[in-house]
Amino acid sequence: MAKTIVVKQIGSPIRRPAKQRATLVGLGLNKLHKTRELEDTPAVRGMIAKIPHMVQIVEEKG
Repeated sequence: MAKTIVVKQIGSPIRRPAKQRATLVGLGLNKLHKTRELEDTPAVRGMIAKIPHMVQIVEEKG
């Protein structure tokens, strides 16, 4: 079974650069307090590292 992480959006993309908004969409997040379970890959970790002020890792599975 692959490792997964649960990511929650905690910040609004309003008045943020377009790159940061695009990163949120790439993670599948678009509304506050929405959560997504994503595969734990270096690409996903890099996207989270780009916007730590807008997302939070809730839990890590596997």
